[in-house]
Amino acid sequence: MKINYKQYLLYLVRWQLSTPILAIVLVWLASAGKLTATIVANLTGGLIFFWVDKFIFTSRRLQASWQVMENVLCTDCGRIARGYRLVKSTNYDRTMSPPEFRCEACSQKKTEKLRQTGVDV
Repeated sequence: MKINYKQYLLYLVRWQLSTPILAIVLVWLASAGKLTATIVANLTGGLIFFWVDKFIFTSRRLQASWQVMENVLCTDCGRIARGYRLVKSTNYDRTMSPPEFRCEACSQKKTEKLRQTGVDV
């Protein structure tokens, strides 16, 4: 499983922020009874954090631009090594393309070729 650490960190921050927000709702509704306050607090959290979670897990801004995998076959030289692939940059998008991984040396050559063609790397 590939982990996007930016998404994971944002999710953990969001999780921490939910506690004081829900606690405030519980305090405001304490006179309505424990069960009612808990239900309303959970519904309020769902209304707020659904959208925050949706942003965290679907935003293209948080997607990793490079993909790195261990023990892959280099597309250019055929060597088995750690593989690199540029997935996306400002004017380059291969998110829907079949992955072509390159060893470090071939990746550096490919990156330089992309720069020469005007790709922002």
